[in-house]
Amino acid sequence: MLIRLLAAFSLVAPAFAADLSSFTNKEAAAGLKDALTQGADAAVAQLGQLDGFLKNSKVKIPLPDNLKKVEKAMRLMGMGNQADELVTTMNRAAEAAVPEAQTLLVDAVKKMTVTDAKNILTGGDNAATQYFRTNTQKQLTEKFLPIVKEATDKVGLAQQYNDFAATGAQFGLVKEEDAKIESYVTSKALDGLYLIIGEQERALRKDPVSATTSLAKKIFGAIK
Repeated sequence: MLIRLLAAFSLVAPAFAADLSSFTNKEAAAGLKDALTQGADAAVAQLGQLDGFLKNSKVKIPLPDNLKKVEKAMRLMGMGNQADELVTTMNRAAEAAVPEAQTLLVDAVKKMTVTDAKNILTGGDNAATQYFRTNTQKQLTEKFLPIVKEATDKVGLAQQYNDFAATGAQFGLVKEEDAKIESYVTSKALDGLYLIIGEQERALRKDPVSATTSLAKKIFGAIK
């Protein structure tokens, strides 16, 4: 059925359909699952280590923009170390939470339907990433929150953040979802995770040879 669905794209993308039609449904799905699992594993490994967030400028979690004035004031008052400690703690919390994503990401791959496979194989260069976000974001938020809260609760400044952010939210200065530090860090951690998954996906589509299984190489080579 997957191949028949892909063949329907032949009018607008004949090269893709013709190449993919040489694979059976089982081969196409297996190759795709291999590639998605590879990308998810690589993203988790990259971010779920010491400095995975803190030393990566693309995903490092800063204080919210609306609190930058407070941070500046703290530094002027000689409280720069406390501000740095809070930023470090937020990123360490994200690094501790990310490994919890691996099981859910792999489960999402296992539950992929024929329609999902078609959309990913013939979609844009972030189709797989969007599939992961749609199918894991809610569950990952629930898993990340308690881990992040436990980490940030250990920093006294975190409560000050919550107190200030709650007041700011009342006046529309801080987004409601950022009014608690654990919610803000969880959201940013997930953004970082999906960003790195997206990088893995684009790299694989551009260079199928980087796939770890021969079948994944062939499948992504066919749609390159």
